Amino acid sequence: MNGLSDVRLKLYGGELGQARHKVSPAASRDMGMLRLWAHRWRTRQALLELTPAQLKDIGLSRADAIEEGLKPFWRS
Repeated sequence: MNGLSDVRLKLYGGELGQARHKVSPAASRDMGMLRLWAHRWRTRQALLELTPAQLKDIGLSRADAIEEGLKPFWRS
């Protein structure tokens, strides 16, 4: 045993957990943008994989799906 009691370990663990979640507003904004871009990329890739029946269900033509699916992730 290294001399740290369970109580001290729990306290140190709590402090570490709090420190991990401190993020600057700029970093938070940047992470939000990265998540948005990742979401756009995943959904556009999924759109390209839809079958004609699935496209019909959501009211899109194949041409519309291709146009949206091939847009760069940074464009809305």
